[in-house]
Amino acid sequence: MVEEVKLMKGNEAIAHAAIRYGADGYFGYPITPQSEIMETLMEEAPWETTGMVVLQAESEVAAINMVYGGAACGKRVMTSSSSPGISLKQEGISYMAGAELPALIVNVMRGGPGLGTIQPSQADYFQTVKGGGHGDYRLITLAPASVQEMADHVALGFDLAFKYNNPAMILADGVIGQMMEKVILPDFRPRKTEAEIRAEQPWATLGKPKGRKPNIITSLELDSHIMERNNLRFQEKYRKIEANEVLYEELLCADADYLIVAFGSAARICQKTVELARAEGIKVGLFRPITLWPFPSVALKKYAEKIKGILTVELNAGQMVEDIKLSVECKVPVHFFGRLGGIVPTPDEALKALKAML
Repeated sequence: MVEEVKLMKGNEAIAHAAIRYGADGYFGYPITPQSEIMETLMEEAPWETTGMVVLQAESEVAAINMVYGGAACGKRVMTSSSSPGISLKQEGISYMAGAELPALIVNVMRGGPGLGTIQPSQADYFQTVKGGGHGDYRLITLAPASVQEMADHVALGFDLAFKYNNPAMILADGVIGQMMEKVILPDFRPRKTEAEIRAEQPWATLGKPKGRKPNIITSLELDSHIMERNNLRFQEKYRKIEANEVLYEELLCADADYLIVAFGSAARICQKTVELARAEGIKVGLFRPITLWPFPSVALKKYAEKIKGILTVELNAGQMVEDIKLSVECKVPVHFFGRLGGIVPTPDEALKALKAML
């Protein structure tokens, strides 16, 4: 099949990839800088071609609960928002994690706290990776660093969500959502039939067939002992995800004396920083987590005895620093450089921060 290459924004790539994946439904609410996801879906009108439902809900709270309902039916459903909107969805996300429902959530981050700015940020790391809602739950979290990965992570996110019956999130930032690059669009996948859903997801609530009790999807359990057993089961599932689904990228790390650790658009910036540093004789490599949860701790730990220092570069106040320190077990100094409030650092600024730690 001939590859279909398009020039588009990261947000647009999410929409096209969702249609081609065979998603059953999208429920969202507009907020900058991710509104192009829903706008593109509306323009493409997939309800006329693939049968995908696209609906603007009355609020973020309504949108995530519509996703809950669709996921309970075993459907491939998704939503998208930006930082304050994700905050409003947190209760529904926790409910879905507690009910073990698969769905895809997209967060194109903006600066905060509060209503903040419409400029890009990476300050939702805590909100997502550490679990912004209530309870002991985890979100599978993918951090794209290109428009191509925005498209690719749609299928990956859905597949992981259904593999583990757990919500998955694409955690992008405003730079990746708004930037334009060429992207190879994935092939179309057929939507699953009701018979296929029943066979693959027997827990799904697709009505009450004759002679069978209806399935009840809930996260409520009033018996504390049963609730504890449920939570222990969740933790065992999370350990399996940590063992099997870690993704990361290494650039010039093999001979590095120093590492820069960055994700998303910060990693794109730091590719140039590594180039500039190497030109000056500084042996530095770039370690990019692709899954923020599960975090690639084991892979990062192997450098702890080999390097002299780590610089983490983020568009926030240093939210990933703790995970890096835990990974290297304090065997190597970890420094931080970042810009806040929607300001994007330059490669030269990151290089200056790197030199300051030498």
